[in-house]
Amino acid sequence: MQHDSQPLHTSLGSFLASVERRALRIAELATRDRDEALDLVQDAMLRLSRRYGTHPPAQWPPLFHRILTNRIRDWQRSRKLRARLFFWQRDADVEEGTDPVEQAADPDAREGAGELQGEQTLVRLEAALRRLPARQREAFELRVWEGLSVDDAARAMSCTAGSVKTHLFRAMQALRAELDYDFGTNRSEP
Repeated sequence: MQHDSQPLHTSLGSFLASVERRALRIAELATRDRDEALDLVQDAMLRLSRRYGTHPPAQWPPLFHRILTNRIRDWQRSRKLRARLFFWQRDADVEEGTDPVEQAADPDAREGAGELQGEQTLVRLEAALRRLPARQREAFELRVWEGLSVDDAARAMSCTAGSVKTHLFRAMQALRAELDYDFGTNRSEP
């Protein structure tokens, strides 16, 4: 299912500008560290530019998300290895009980009470996404937040279209159950 709302980008710069904010949010959810997330997104953008900038614009979304996903996985692996090797040291950058994603305000949020409600919903959604298995979270982010087609998401995730559908279905079930929210109609169920 290709989303018509996805603009056709004529330049790599306009494509990167259009995905930057959402890519940062995806990386922040995975790393829980804004600086690390910024580095990962910038690296993914550079890699896309250098290696695939001459490819047709329709190929950029799945390529970019595949690169970003791989960079996040590499970062997570190195983090786990570092934790094993230096288990006695506490990471000074991460204070217990703080989450940079939860503390960040959404710049596109509405005014007043609507802004507060939107911010609270986003915080709850991001917390629930962090509790999902990685593949389910990835499928949700690519299909729902990024609006990629099933086939593009499958290429980005290096799996079959059926796997994307299964992961997304399970993610949606878990999120609906936890948040009591209907993503199809964008309204809370009583």
